[in-house]
Amino acid sequence: MSTRELPTDHLATTTKDGHRVYLYPADVRGRFRTLRNALNVILILIFLTLPWIRIGGRPAILLNLPARQFSILGVQFWAHDVPMLFLVLAGAVLTIAFVTAVWGRVWCGYACPQSVFVDGVFRKIERWIEGDSVARKRLDESPWNAEKGFKKISKWILFTVVSAIIGHSFLAYFTGTEAIAEMMRHSPAESPGAFGVMAFITGLILFDFGWFREQFCLIACPYGRFQSVLMDDRSMVVGYDARRGEPRRGATAAEGKTGDCVNCYRCVAVCPTGVDIRRGTQMECIACTACVDACDAVMDKVGKPKGLIRYKSYLGDLGTVSPFRPRALIYALLATLVGGGLAFNVSRHKALSAEFVRALETPYQVVPGTDGTELVTNHFKLDLRNQDFSPARVELSLNENSKKEGVEMIVVQPVIELEPGENRRVDVFFKFSRSSLSGGTARARVVLGSREQIEQEVKLVGPLN
Repeated sequence: MSTRELPTDHLATTTKDGHRVYLYPADVRGRFRTLRNALNVILILIFLTLPWIRIGGRPAILLNLPARQFSILGVQFWAHDVPMLFLVLAGAVLTIAFVTAVWGRVWCGYACPQSVFVDGVFRKIERWIEGDSVARKRLDESPWNAEKGFKKISKWILFTVVSAIIGHSFLAYFTGTEAIAEMMRHSPAESPGAFGVMAFITGLILFDFGWFREQFCLIACPYGRFQSVLMDDRSMVVGYDARRGEPRRGATAAEGKTGDCVNCYRCVAVCPTGVDIRRGTQMECIACTACVDACDAVMDKVGKPKGLIRYKSYLGDLGTVSPFRPRALIYALLATLVGGGLAFNVSRHKALSAEFVRALETPYQVVPGTDGTELVTNHFKLDLRNQDFSPARVELSLNENSKKEGVEMIVVQPVIELEPGENRRVDVFFKFSRSSLSGGTARARVVLGSREQIEQEVKLVGPLN
């Protein structure tokens, strides 16, 4: 057996007694590597710039937990809107379930923050300072000297700076960029809570992305463990074509017959989680496709067709086996329904919420008018809620048609100032002539003027005759 063969009784990233074995993934080039590089840049830029983008004068994303203010793509939410968060989480879970059922762990390899930042930033810094995989391993195994100390210190200083940038950007999603900039201009003692949170996040990122790395995927992340529930024999995964590749070169020398696999272990050398993809789909595989690019390069050199390792399912390749079967379609349908429900609720979300509630006393009263006619009065409670993050000035008035029909609105405070997030209950009385009743009812339309005008129809009641 080759000395490069991975163990079968325990993970390649640990020894038999449980100690960690550090990995030094080799560099690889190819179409999937180019795609991952582009996605890494795009996703990192989105993460770093999103808190700075303004939509309607507000941050694109702001999750101000202490103030219970949430701004998402220009729409403001408060704590009472949190039930909509269920739709967001359910939609995300169902979408990931659909993607996993069709394309396996493509999320892990291409979009997970763990993979994006480790592969797109931290390993690039490591390669720049310490060299390729062989040089990094040789450096770690060498005794300490000035060169090794300089490289290690330089690497961890850069790791710390990058972790601090990521930590500040992450904190900006919860405090806003203005607050972060203000705190950075003053002593940490003036905002010890925020500084402590930022220091903790920076330390956590430094530990995870700088040292823990693939161990998070193998030990801490639950996704790899429940993927088997979502996948089936038609799911597209990174797989090895054993019918074409076996027996490997050197495995049946006596027979003189071998498959296309030259047993170079290049697919193992480039794997960031220590997997030999030739052993089949494994929980440790994050579908980063590094092994695909590595194997394709080797096949080019030996004059064999590419695709010995490729995206495939247990039943066949994409195109010969459709991944869109009932399970995947059900996930897609449920995700679409949840997304539609979320879009519907968001479309109905208003900066000013107003609701007329009939008072608990007698539904109506009949009072004499100045000219001897009988007038009917209705008493309502108007519940106002300012759901914007700015003060609101609300003016109450009847629309012109209601005034022409002889309806009069009586309110002690026709102009109401509401602070952000403030609730206010206002007493409103409507007075109208008895002759305007039809079947014991009448209607009035109230205009609530603020940044956006709202008209509320109020049903008025009185005696039947």
